[in-house]
Amino acid sequence: MFRLWGKEFKDNRMLRDTVICDDSDDTRTHKIFNALEALCYEFDLSRPIWLDATISEFKRHSKARFNQDNFVDAIDFDYLEIQVIEE
Repeated sequence: MFRLWGKEFKDNRMLRDTVICDDSDDTRTHKIFNALEALCYEFDLSRPIWLDATISEFKRHSKARFNQDNFVDAIDFDYLEIQVIEE
C-alpha cells in the first residue's frame, strides 16, 4: 500500500493534515501525482508546480515542501509538505 501524508503549515504550526492511500498497480510516480491531486482537491488548492529544487528534495528524502513559489494562486499558509510514509 502506498500512503502519502500531506500537511499545511503556517507560523511553524500545522493547520491541517491528511493521509492519501493508493492500492492501485500504477507506477510510483503516478501514485505520487494522483495522491497530490487528491490532496489538493481535499484542501481546495490549485496543484503546485514541481520546481527543480522541489524534485531534487523529493528524490533525496521522499519529502517535499511547496511554498508560494510553487503555486500560481495566492496561498494563505506558509508551505504545503508532502511525505511518502509507506510504499
